[in-house]
Amino acid sequence: MAQELKAGDSFPDNVSFTYVAPTGELDLTACGLPIQYNASEEFKNKKVVLVAVPGAFTPTCQVQHVTSYLTKIGELKARGVDQVIFIASNDHWVMAAWGKANGVKDDSILFMSDAGLAFSKSIGWIQGDRTQRYAIIVDHGKVVYADVDNVRGSIEKSGAEGVLAKL
Repeated sequence: MAQELKAGDSFPDNVSFTYVAPTGELDLTACGLPIQYNASEEFKNKKVVLVAVPGAFTPTCQVQHVTSYLTKIGELKARGVDQVIFIASNDHWVMAAWGKANGVKDDSILFMSDAGLAFSKSIGWIQGDRTQRYAIIVDHGKVVYADVDNVRGSIEKSGAEGVLAKL
């Protein structure tokens, strides 16, 4: 049974995503090898904003959602955020291409796959075969904010502005 996350919860154990590490190159045709990212362990040692989107390159996700984080990454870092991680049901190569298409060359924003929606299903934030649009702030293993946008096309709760208001 799905267990929604809320402020005060510990980030769950055994959560992992896959991604292709950024190389500094923006060539969309160059594919690296996927890496397993143990979010449960990594999140114990940093402050992370985990952002889920229904799909890479989709209209709201591209035009509004990822753009909000690209323009606000400096403000997020100034408030102590070590990393922003975008997840979607897309595979790790599509997610890597999405990062490259948006000019991300480093690990300030990582683009990862929630393969099979394993994590999103575990917290009950899915819509059909896609993740819902949500954001979770994890500070050294503790959830300090978790909310989902239930209005189609809205990034009020999961966009960079909404997240900054909770930091």
